Amino acid sequence: MPRHVVLIDPYSEAAEYANAFRARGVEPVAVLSTPAPLKSYLHGWKPEAFHATHFYDGDFAKLAETVRGYDPVAVIPGNESAVRLVDAVVEELTPGAGNVPALSAARRDKWPMAQAVASAGVPHLRTFATASEEEAAGWLRENGLEGQALVLKPRCSGGTDGVHKVEAGEDWRPSFRRLLGSVNMFDLTNDSIVIQEFAPGTEFVVDTYSVDGRMGLVAVVRYSKSARGNRIGVYDAEDYLQPDDPLVGVLESYTRQVADAVGIRTGCTHTEIMLTDDGPRLIEIAARLDGGCAQQAARLATGDCQIDRAVRHHLDSAFTPGYEIVRPTRVVWLSAANSGTMSNAEVLDAARELASFQKLACRYPNGSRVPKTEDLFTTLGWVLLSAPDQETLDQDTKRVREIEAKVVIDPPGLV
Repeated sequence: MPRHVVLIDPYSEAAEYANAFRARGVEPVAVLSTPAPLKSYLHGWKPEAFHATHFYDGDFAKLAETVRGYDPVAVIPGNESAVRLVDAVVEELTPGAGNVPALSAARRDKWPMAQAVASAGVPHLRTFATASEEEAAGWLRENGLEGQALVLKPRCSGGTDGVHKVEAGEDWRPSFRRLLGSVNMFDLTNDSIVIQEFAPGTEFVVDTYSVDGRMGLVAVVRYSKSARGNRIGVYDAEDYLQPDDPLVGVLESYTRQVADAVGIRTGCTHTEIMLTDDGPRLIEIAARLDGGCAQQAARLATGDCQIDRAVRHHLDSAFTPGYEIVRPTRVVWLSAANSGTMSNAEVLDAARELASFQKLACRYPNGSRVPKTEDLFTTLGWVLLSAPDQETLDQDTKRVREIEAKVVIDPPGLV
């Protein structure tokens, strides 16, 4: 009888779980946490990758019995939207085997997340959440943040969806009003908004994999981003740090504190940290794998990734404490300077001729509507580069920018 693994919301790169488990003789089963695939992830939904697909209609008892019938080797979240449902299913089927149930909200909702980190005494950014402008204004006044730079964002979205930066001296209320009541990428209404002091510094990602409470470092990545007006989080590039870089130890230690605060005991975590003049400060932690092209990139950079560790954990009871860099690797994100209609996507193919080229992804074929790049979800795509030396990587990055500049997006009304 075949063995099975249950993957909840295995959109986009999380579908690679299916290939990795199937390669070890385990059949992947998909469960979507919604009655239909999320619209924001339709391009990344690959039903053909799975032995079977089930949709959650709100009847938890029925879902639990369906999952139990597969006697799965594991139940794994493939997306932010799956975190709480995975917590509930794992606790129902194998009590005590998952992450701390009482802290489930802190692993999904940015407001209880911030409260849990603060309660644990972990250095943090001042954060508040409310649906009331009056309450928000009072909190800003009480915390000496009036007129200071702020970040406003949804409580339960993902990536950089809906993240707004308010500059020092700028009125935060228009951004607050635009976000409140809007629908985010997970088809959830933003009925409460997170307000956070802005932390200038350098942003890092710390990806980990935990087994029975032991946290293993998978990769540490330095982000470079830029801003488009009042929207922050437009991805430019990602680079992997050497494990002996002094910053890695600082970031790893801080991530352990945060992971403990939100009850991480098992599986993947993706933690975004701003390294400020006062030390590391949490932006957010997610109890799921790093998305985008992170798993492919990690395999090139380190020879390993979170998906591979999950397979070894659940099939071999293996734990890996750290990582090594085997090859300089960079993800270069592509952006659109304006919205309109894609005219010449084929110019991006020139990137395939670069010495360090590994893979190109462009989400918009010719003739398709292209949004102006404002966050991760409105990027044109990405180019994955990996080379034996850093010099080649840097030269090819410059060439990618030259190629990107040749992309023509016809503004509305011209086609």
